[in-house]
Amino acid sequence: MLPSVALVGRPNVGKSTLFNALTRSRDALVHDEPGVTRDRHYGVCRPDGQRAFVVVDTGGIAGEDQGLAGATARQARAAAEEADLVLFVVDGREGVSALDEEILAWLRKSGRPMLLVVNKTDGLDSRAALAEFARFGVADAHAVSASHRQGIGSLLEEIQGRLPEEGAAEVLDEDPDRIRVAFVGRPNVGKSTLVNRILGEERMIASDVPGTTRDSIAVDLERDGRKYRLIDTAGLRRKSRVEAAVEKFSIIKTLQAIEECQVAVILLDASEGVTEQDASVLGAVLDAGRALVIAINKWDGLSSYQREQTEALLSRRLAFVPWAESVRISALHGSGLRELFRAIHRAHASATRTFSTAEVTRALEIAYESSPPPAVRGHAPKLRFAHPGGANPPTFVVHGSRLRTLPDSYTRYLENFFRKRFKLVGTPVRFVFKEGENPYRGRKNVLTERQQARRKRLIRHARRGR
Repeated sequence: MLPSVALVGRPNVGKSTLFNALTRSRDALVHDEPGVTRDRHYGVCRPDGQRAFVVVDTGGIAGEDQGLAGATARQARAAAEEADLVLFVVDGREGVSALDEEILAWLRKSGRPMLLVVNKTDGLDSRAALAEFARFGVADAHAVSASHRQGIGSLLEEIQGRLPEEGAAEVLDEDPDRIRVAFVGRPNVGKSTLVNRILGEERMIASDVPGTTRDSIAVDLERDGRKYRLIDTAGLRRKSRVEAAVEKFSIIKTLQAIEECQVAVILLDASEGVTEQDASVLGAVLDAGRALVIAINKWDGLSSYQREQTEALLSRRLAFVPWAESVRISALHGSGLRELFRAIHRAHASATRTFSTAEVTRALEIAYESSPPPAVRGHAPKLRFAHPGGANPPTFVVHGSRLRTLPDSYTRYLENFFRKRFKLVGTPVRFVFKEGENPYRGRKNVLTERQQARRKRLIRHARRGR
């Protein structure tokens, strides 16, 4: 357990920039637009030769109690109440504001240990910047410039002197047995609501406003003796509709989360069926080669007739991923979660299964004998042997000759055969074909004198017989 430090302040004072400076990363989204950060974002600061501690980036407290601003403020207050030390971040260029005074009053009422951090002091007289905030009556104040890493060293020394020996914060571990699950989909399909329902707490901000989640937030969970890492991601929209720079960064974070996960759970809105954007999200998961589970959310709100129509629509629109399991759930009420986790386990087991060269080659021989590939220009491709080439997704390397002439239909036949033989569900299967080089390529057969004489006799004999 590590001690935790929460960054609290009004919007656009540089909390996320300070978070990246302390953690030496770029995990937090940084933009000039106020209100970019909304959910709590956890990271670890590991100073050289000093104790490590957890840093919690929070959204700006805007002084509102309703809507997204109110939900963001509640997340920030929850982080401050759990932290061992609070860094109250203010803007040294804009000076004191009434909102800063309101936040300071709340922090004093909470009784949490606090340090005042005056940010954005690059190019300014640090003593003058600190003097402007002297009215707060905070004895420990530090002038820093998070974007230029000025004053970070002295701030770390002060933090080290204030932190307890041990804290209650848990960090994301690197346990290889932990199943990494990413929840992806269009905006406003219920990803954050589903993660909150699984965790049993309001860890993510869930709202009816599309695009509420802007960053990828990872949370560790242990359920029924298994360990998971749940990753809530921002919604993916069509590229033509993405204009704001913040949303572009959110999309990059989502695509990175897809690459790093082992199982991707795509949420679909049962009331809307499968849209073109849903198909684009599916394409992103397939390009990454990740195991796939399709969760049909808001299923409880449909009538019997609507469910029949939705089932028919899903069977048509999802025909290109027949191997992916689909589960009917309700993120709001928690129905279908047991079936969802069972599907995640099956997909994960298939995606990470290990194979031996003998069983892979035997499967290839049976598939080849059952249905040989078609001949091209009088010559049929030869499939000689195969071996495993990797996991997540399962990859098989096939060696032979004339493999370039294999049609796509035969590759699909091999994929379906291997999937059925090894009972692989919820994961794509890839094949890599390698041809052996012809040892006689580029070599000219030079005849000996005796062979040349024999060739001439055969030619004369053939001419006489005409």
